[in-house]
Amino acid sequence: MVSINEHGQPVGDEVPGWAGCPWPEPVRLGGRHVVVDPLALDHAPALFAALCGAEDHALWTYRATEPPATVEDMTDLVRRDLEDPSTVTFVLRPDGGEPAGLASYLRIDAASGSIEIGSILFARSLQRTAAATEAVHLLMRHALEDLGYRRFEWKCDALNEPSRRAAERFGFTHEGRFRQHLVVKGRNRDTDWYAVTDADWPAVRREHERWLDPANFDAEGRQRSRLRVVG
Repeated sequence: MVSINEHGQPVGDEVPGWAGCPWPEPVRLGGRHVVVDPLALDHAPALFAALCGAEDHALWTYRATEPPATVEDMTDLVRRDLEDPSTVTFVLRPDGGEPAGLASYLRIDAASGSIEIGSILFARSLQRTAAATEAVHLLMRHALEDLGYRRFEWKCDALNEPSRRAAERFGFTHEGRFRQHLVVKGRNRDTDWYAVTDADWPAVRREHERWLDPANFDAEGRQRSRLRVVG
């Protein structure tokens, strides 16, 4: 039922007791398959090895920067990220080993309770693994439960089909396309917007946990059934 104010106009539902959310801190999040750690300068060599081989350049197509050419360049990229007060970036460590990916909290609006996961970059060895799914799950759970955010966003280039499929697989709802949203590397970017709200989260969490349960994998680690969040 829509609320009506004293002027006869429809208004949004009240959010009782809302006082905003804390800013996310660089914390460690651990799961069965992956450890999510705060980004640090000493991660640069491992990230360079995992993400910047000659065969890895396609991983950077939809990012704002080209792949670093040297470990020193990766160190500079990490340093710039750490100096940016608007983002909180994490490395993804499958089975607690060497970093094999990156993900950030960004476009953080703590007053309204909205936060985005972005700048996601998975090494080829991390793609299509339980560790990759669990990393995203842990970051969602931390934001929506531990920190109390109301809205968890995913945005991507509208031409980045793997990212669009991933958003849908993780349970994000497609909310629209912002045409001519950005210019990236001298090219137009239309941006697709997705989100999971705190009302969506319980069902999304249950399906994530069902899929991640060890019973869903055979002795060779192959999934028995797919992740299938129904929006």
